[in-house]
This record gives sequence, structure tokens and C-alpha cells, in this order.
Amino acid sequence: MARSPEGSKRPRPEAIQTSLDRIETDPAHHLAGPFRPQTPLGQEPANASPVTYTNRHGPVVRWSTQSAGFWTDIKTLRWVVVPSSALKILLIVFVLWANWEILAPYIAKDLPNPFAPLLFISHRIPGTPDSDPRYRKGYLDLVFVCYYVVFWSFIRQSITLYICRPLAKRFGIRRESKLDRFGEQAYAVIYFAFMASWGLRIMSQLPTWWYRTEQFWIDYPHWEMKPELKAYYLMQAAYWCQQLLVMVLGLEKPRKDYYELVAHHLVTLWLVGWSYLINLTYIGNAVYLSMDLPDTFLGLSKLLNYLQWDRAKMSVFVVFLFIWSYFRHWLNWVMLYSVWFEFDLMPETSKRWSPDDGVWMVWWMKYQVFAPLVLLQILNLFWYFLIWRIAYRALSDITTSDVRSDDEDDGEPDDADDKDD
Repeated sequence: MARSPEGSKRPRPEAIQTSLDRIETDPAHHLAGPFRPQTPLGQEPANASPVTYTNRHGPVVRWSTQSAGFWTDIKTLRWVVVPSSALKILLIVFVLWANWEILAPYIAKDLPNPFAPLLFISHRIPGTPDSDPRYRKGYLDLVFVCYYVVFWSFIRQSITLYICRPLAKRFGIRRESKLDRFGEQAYAVIYFAFMASWGLRIMSQLPTWWYRTEQFWIDYPHWEMKPELKAYYLMQAAYWCQQLLVMVLGLEKPRKDYYELVAHHLVTLWLVGWSYLINLTYIGNAVYLSMDLPDTFLGLSKLLNYLQWDRAKMSVFVVFLFIWSYFRHWLNWVMLYSVWFEFDLMPETSKRWSPDDGVWMVWWMKYQVFAPLVLLQILNLFWYFLIWRIAYRALSDITTSDVRSDDEDDGEPDDADDKDD
């Protein structure tokens, strides 16, 4: 039997190592890219004029945040990245709600405001006191989420374009692609810091503080929600829907690790929707917190690397390593253990499929809860491995002063030459 020529087939470990090296040195990877050495501030070339492509309506600037007209932005969903159009949608709903509140006492006294479910949470449980109201889930939650998808689009783009970009320019960042990434990371830091703080506040009001996982199941179903818990849950759902919408519609310049990020967003939405539907909001709050707090420090580390504040970056990165290890891994394993071994702590009367009674926990539901947590942990472990490789590289290269351009969009066609569309 003829032997294949020596060296014609690369050993599998070497192929894996090559793939890892490619990811680690990929300037467009969402995790590894921002930690690459940066072009010294003030020496970056400004990008050429944005390239346009032509459709049946005429020339269009790729990934532009300029409005093509309010109605066109609505039809093409470009309001997701055009803050002025998103604001108009928000204001139209608000004005309609306000007019109803003013006029209803005179023309429709007994009719509820049809625009209120867009602005405020719905489905208050009758009979609960005003001093401590409770809410349940319902179909009107969907319109609330839709409205706040628009809200997060406006907030994201306003912070990115009108606060972060000018700030980045003041620090000497000139390259257009890096201005975009700086804005994205700054917004991520603001969002995750706010939601982590809110999540901590909510958990402190629940019997699950601090990750008392047996309380996930005791007295299930937890379908009577505090208003703050319900608002927090739906605002998180709106945020992740908005993020997925931007990626799937290609409304921003895509990254090379597009499919990793889409997978992460889909798993997150699976967790959000499923836990809300089956009244597992206590474990949902715990999962959210375990994601948001480390992401705050991850984004802050990336920002400091863009600004080339190396000592501050290394200090924050070390803190980030400990926080990520504890929240994204240790606490995730604690929750996985709880799903697998503490599932039966729930009342026997809840171990049945009866949506009308708020209970869904037949035996196989354990696996429906377990599966997305496992998938999330697999993604986290992959990124955790990359994080430690980044840390090792930083320690190995700590004495180097690199003036090469390893910006995130190096290795991709420049805008001026990217004419494929």
C-alpha cells in the first residue's frame, strides 16, 4: 500500500495551532482584534471617502448613518442605525400617548390608552396593592419590546456618533474604522455597566441573592414579578433583539467572526425568551448578571488599548481576568449544577405541563433549560482560551514598543478599494 508523501498531510495538532494563531492575530476578531498593537495616536491615516454602491434608488453610502428620508428609513429598517429616524418613531408614539391622556377624559373616558403598552409594562395582576404591585407576562410585552428596540437603536447610535466619536478624535484617533469600534466599545461599557448595576439591585431584592441557586426552584412558578424585574427583563430582550437585527441585516460593517457573534446572540435570546416564557425569571436575572459585569471590564480594556494607556489597560485586564473567570465560568457552572441537581426542589404540583397555571416543568424541561446554558459555556470557554492567549502574548511582548499598524480593519480591503457591492 503506497504511503502518502511525507509532509503532504499536516498533523491535526498543527492545524489546530495554525487556526488559533490566525484567530489570535486577526485584527478584525471582536475579542482578539482590539488587543492587537495599535498605530501610534496621531499617525493613523484618515480613511478615504466612503465608497458608494448603486441600487435602483441611486448611490448609497455603505454602512452610512445618514438618513435617506424618514419613510425610506422605515421601509429599509435603516432607522436601526439612523438616530434621527429612530427618535422620530419614539416621539410619534409618545405624542400619540400624550394626546390620548389629554383628550381621553373628554371623549373616551372609559377606554384605556392604546399606546401605553408601548411605553410602559403591562399585565398588572388585579388586586395587588399600589405599594407593592405585581405583574405577569402577556402578549402586550411584545409591543413593549418592539418599542424599546427602537429606543436602544436611538441610544446606541446617539452615544456612538455624538459623544464617543468626538471624544475619540480628541484623543488622537483618526481612522474611520477605529472611530466606529471605539464608539461601539464605549457604548458597550455604558450599557453593560448600567445593566449590571440594575441587575445587582434587582437580585438584592430577590431570595436568590447571592446566587442562592436553590431559590431558582423553591416555590416555582415565579410568575408574579416585581415591576422592576419585569422591566429589566424586557429591556434586556429589546437590547439583544436590536443587536441581532443590526448584525443580521448587515447594517454595519461586518466582522470576520460574524458567525460566533450571531451564535452568541441567538443563544442569549433563547435564554431570555425561554426563561421568561416558563417563569424562570430568577435564574434569568442570575445569568444576565454573570454576563453583563465581565463584559463591562472587557469593553473597558478594549477602550484603554485603543487609547494606548498601557498601564491602565494591563491593570484593568488583570481585574477583568478574575471577574470573567468568576462570573462567566465559576458561577455558570454553579447554575448548571443547580439545573441538573436541584431541579427537583420545586413543588411536586409544579412538575407538569399546565401553561394556564404558569407551570411547565415536565421532566424533559430540565434539558431545555440546561442546553442553552451549556452552549453559552462552550462559547465562553472558547473565548476564555483566547483571553489567556492574549494575556500570555501581552506578557511575552511587554518590552516591545510596536509602531506597526495592527488596527482592527488591517487585513481587510480599505473602504476606498472595497467595490464588491
